[in-house]
Amino acid sequence: MFDKDIQTRPVEDQFRIDRETYRQQVRYLFEHSRFYQRKLADAGFDRPEAVGELDDLAQLPFTEKDELRATQAEHPPFGEHLACDPGQLLRVFSTSGTTGVPCYLGLTANDIDMYATNVARGYSAAGFRPSQRIVVGFNAGPFVAGAVFYGLDKLRCTVIPVGTGNTERLITAIQKTGATGVSCTPSYGLYLIDWCQQHGIEPRSLGLENMITAGEPGGGDPMIRGRIEEAFGCQVRESMGIGDISLSTWAEDEDGGGMNFMARGFAHAELIDPDTGHPIRWEDGAEGELVYTALKREAMPLLRFRSRDHVVVSMKPNPTGRTGPRIRCIGRTDDMLIVRGVNLFPSAIRSILKDFGAEVGGVFQIRLRSPGVGQAAASTATGHRARQRADPAAGASQAGHGGRNPRAPAGDYRDHFRPLRLPAQGNLQVQAGHLRRGPGRQASTVQLRRSCPHPCRFSPAPSLAATRNPTG
Repeated sequence: MFDKDIQTRPVEDQFRIDRETYRQQVRYLFEHSRFYQRKLADAGFDRPEAVGELDDLAQLPFTEKDELRATQAEHPPFGEHLACDPGQLLRVFSTSGTTGVPCYLGLTANDIDMYATNVARGYSAAGFRPSQRIVVGFNAGPFVAGAVFYGLDKLRCTVIPVGTGNTERLITAIQKTGATGVSCTPSYGLYLIDWCQQHGIEPRSLGLENMITAGEPGGGDPMIRGRIEEAFGCQVRESMGIGDISLSTWAEDEDGGGMNFMARGFAHAELIDPDTGHPIRWEDGAEGELVYTALKREAMPLLRFRSRDHVVVSMKPNPTGRTGPRIRCIGRTDDMLIVRGVNLFPSAIRSILKDFGAEVGGVFQIRLRSPGVGQAAASTATGHRARQRADPAAGASQAGHGGRNPRAPAGDYRDHFRPLRLPAQGNLQVQAGHLRRGPGRQASTVQLRRSCPHPCRFSPAPSLAATRNPTG
């Protein structure tokens, strides 16, 4: 276990340490960040002492991604939230810019080391080990996922960079080098199965032992994980980061019961109600949005940064000895649909479809049977871009969290929603199947009427029509 003393430290002890680190970070912001000097003063906090302790964090205003975009537009290229001399930056990553001009993310040497430490913690938890040969399906840039290489160096893995855009090269690298580990998005993991089968390669013949997925939700979903593990005979674990805070902020260990907080000592995580902004206690079964505060950031420290990641919490004891909450990301708070006054996340539909795993794949799309009440639905684009074509590797996610993707293809893993007219009465039609449908395959329809086992359940449960592919 990488940094075992930290990962197994009692939560109360960690919080005491974080209190002092937080005080230092706040003083640093008042000294170096014009963005927060102005923002905190406008909120009535004109000096570090007025901000209070980590216990008082909820009284501070949130920081939104749009604010960072705005300050970089007004003060290019880095914005007023840059809190160090630009000459101290060793790396400058960027977002995809799908909603406009890219946002730039600068890292100092200490920031890079922090990212690397969290990656080493997360990947070792997922089963990766020193000297293991790992094929990495993320590019070194321009997106922040390229920082994963620093963490693998710290873990002393044998890294085989392949990146995106050429699946044949990736499979060949595994075969020729004897790599037993892969890092990629979950949708790309699914695609690799189909690619191997189309090219006469038995997926299990590759000899993979473990795969860690990141860049988009899905690696922890039973349908997606089950299909990848069954096909390759390997263990799948998921990781989740947010570029503005760190890579591998959360990662799953061998227990497989959810992602552990890997950024201990470097960041503080809150759980809030996404509608009211009020704090939610970290309790078993709690559900809300993650909000982060940097504790040891030099270049671009953030206070109460809203992630828009919607998670469900598990407080069950972890047999590995790791302490603190574990989470599953069930979607983005801006992806939520409202159907007949009931909040509906795409993952709630998948939790119903998982009972039909032998007959449908993990990819689905919401369609309408009849016009209804006009309602705009969010478009999910957490990382994986619309540039995905025949080979999803050509557009694989590099950032983990990105902008909207209104033109993403249906073959993408994530659940893409365009502006819809949701029916006031009737059914939602859920089309499920693999990434492609071959000629001659007939779809059949099965009526599902059951309560959703997910905490985000329907009440009463709506009737869903799942169009399924009986051949696969």
